[in-house]
Amino acid sequence: MNTKKHLLILGTASHVGKSAVVTGLCRILAAKHKVAPFKAQNMSLNSWITQDGKEIGIAQAIQAMAAGIEPTADMNPVLLKPKGDRVSQVILLGEPYADKSAGSYYDSIEETHDVLRGALQRLADEYEIIVMEGAGGAAEINLYERDIVNIGTARITDAPIILVGDIERGGVFASLYGTIELLPEDVRKNVRGFIINKFRGDPAILESGLTELEERTGIPVLGVLPHFKLRIPSEDSVSIGDKSSDSSDVHDVDIAIIRLPRISNFTDFEPLERMAKVRYVDLDEDLGNPDAIIIPGTKNTTSDLHDLMESGMADKIRCFNGKIPILGICGGYQMLGTSILDSGIEGGEAATFEGLGLLDIETVFDAYEKRTVQVTKTVKKCGPIFDNIAGEDVKGYEIHMGMSSSKRPVFGDDGCADDSGLVIGTYLHGLFENQNVRHALVKYLAEKKGLEFEDEYIPEQDPYDELADVIRERLDMSRIYEMLGLGPDGF
Repeated sequence: MNTKKHLLILGTASHVGKSAVVTGLCRILAAKHKVAPFKAQNMSLNSWITQDGKEIGIAQAIQAMAAGIEPTADMNPVLLKPKGDRVSQVILLGEPYADKSAGSYYDSIEETHDVLRGALQRLADEYEIIVMEGAGGAAEINLYERDIVNIGTARITDAPIILVGDIERGGVFASLYGTIELLPEDVRKNVRGFIINKFRGDPAILESGLTELEERTGIPVLGVLPHFKLRIPSEDSVSIGDKSSDSSDVHDVDIAIIRLPRISNFTDFEPLERMAKVRYVDLDEDLGNPDAIIIPGTKNTTSDLHDLMESGMADKIRCFNGKIPILGICGGYQMLGTSILDSGIEGGEAATFEGLGLLDIETVFDAYEKRTVQVTKTVKKCGPIFDNIAGEDVKGYEIHMGMSSSKRPVFGDDGCADDSGLVIGTYLHGLFENQNVRHALVKYLAEKKGLEFEDEYIPEQDPYDELADVIRERLDMSRIYEMLGLGPDGF
């Protein structure tokens, strides 16, 4: 492969900012070249459905959007979706492959390498530059022989590498230096620069440390990125830790999201944060006095339903029935029904589970098949929340196993509402990306509290451009262009 077409962003640990750096670089480089993102293997419960119905990690979809292109399965050829008990659903090139334990998955790792090579070659045939992302920490020395996403990608492409460290965690110099020392020599030789991320304060106080790090390793520090709020969707559940469960938000409308143990696609609710106080409530926490409750998606509906019941959270939710809106998305929608019949697809053994009984639906899991599709639906009259937008279109995407029967659909043929119109379920992820839905819900909640509905503030600058501007200002882009064989102006 032409190494000048590839750039690999590795990290000292998870959540150090690799995805954000790749996203920003994709936006910058796409102004002058055809650019695509790539992550060999992603472990995430936040996923995205491509136009052709393939499932990939949401981070690569975001990076593709930053590059101005449509996401494809080749950009994330392996997606692992943890189900619990050390088992993950393996998604290969956007399609469900099997549920596997870590041991059985790594037994076939050579076969997976072939999948990666094929995906990379197809991208290289179409795009001028591929900005690649590693996963977790690059120096997991116990995993080198089976690490396809860091060491594997580095060896397949022989690409120049930038190593990112998070100073907010503390010990950033030790983590950068230690990672370099532990990398295999054939990978270490390709590390061309460091980035220090999430710094609060004056970068001048770091100068002596930066100088010594460069002297000890012979590798330049490309820059120090500041800590700032990203306005792009979160990559995975580790990001929920950045969201306080008891935020002192300026918003008066209070929406409680049930933090299921296997919560997936919580990015569904990030658009609501612009208009409401959004709290993630653990199963053992008090719900407080929310204006609305949302049960989110989950990677394992029956297991999370069991935990919801056993914890007592199901009874707490039922106490609000008829008083405030209770919404369920995907797995949360299935939980709101009367029952779930599982032939063994979800839990491994055939069983019937009692639901919360708030919606007149029954869900059946009878085949290892997943519905993955982008959809446009029309809002139906279904009660006080969405009646004012009835007849309007909404867009979203479905990612689910199991089928639910409904006599009172909400969005086209999808979803269900109860007689009051206050309990609503839907399979549509991305629902609140639709401004009409978002505004209808928050307007209803505000007026019920006697508050005047205030339109949301939409910043003038595109979030991808905002991120790109920070990277341009703080990183030595001329060195990065040089790594890609480009001139000092990026051409």
